[in-house]
Amino acid sequence: MKSVKLFVNDNETSKNVSKIVKEKLESANFQVVEDNYDLAIAIGGDGSFLRMIKSSNFNENCLYIGINAGTLGFAQEVNVEEIDKFILDLENNNYKVENIGIQEIEIKTPDTISKQLSLNEMIVRDMELNTANLKVLVEDVLLEDFVGDGLLLATSFGSTAYNLSFGGSIVYNTFHTLQLTPIAPLNNKSYRNLLNSVILPDNKEIVIKPCNRTKNLLITVDGDNNFYKNVDYVSSKVSGREIQILRMKDYNFIKKINDKFLK
Repeated sequence: MKSVKLFVNDNETSKNVSKIVKEKLESANFQVVEDNYDLAIAIGGDGSFLRMIKSSNFNENCLYIGINAGTLGFAQEVNVEEIDKFILDLENNNYKVENIGIQEIEIKTPDTISKQLSLNEMIVRDMELNTANLKVLVEDVLLEDFVGDGLLLATSFGSTAYNLSFGGSIVYNTFHTLQLTPIAPLNNKSYRNLLNSVILPDNKEIVIKPCNRTKNLLITVDGDNNFYKNVDYVSSKVSGREIQILRMKDYNFIKKINDKFLK
């Protein structure tokens, strides 16, 4: 592994860190390139990591890692003060690799079929942010007739992102699952909805069908908003593809939860 591409957030801190990283990598005889790279490094916060994965088209043939020059940095493996140790570990092949599952999304309208991949999550809401009426099926079996603000479908990797803000569960990120988390579900004499998230294995497909007054949807995939009119259905499943994330030998998921959310 000798060729590296840097994906740098557009702020002064990230740009300054990227200069340091580039100099240190080249001093260690790594090539910093734009194409045909073995390792991709995101420099910034968690958003920069998502943008790196998307802009590289979820490349299965390289390794991904992040250097945290942002705030929380849950997806970012390396802190700025650890850059020297990180590069030394790269030189000595002192790391491990985790295979991470991806969400595969299909959005069908009368005129189009849109297919997308997601590392973190998809959110389905009414286009005008009115109360959404959504029929939810798992493997063609009705789970619920949802009424509320919307539904979030998170990967295991994305379970610690937006999903967590809505009371979803933390899932170990090497599990290949989908988590269906309700957003402000209605529960009264007229409507009964699940209040908790449902976690499904990788062989289950979730289908969401707009019904009643809900036909036009706002669908957010890893932070990118898109509007769709007269939606027939939205489907989601764990893709057959995986990405490879580079971890330092001392990486521990449980410790990271404690460090980032509890300390």
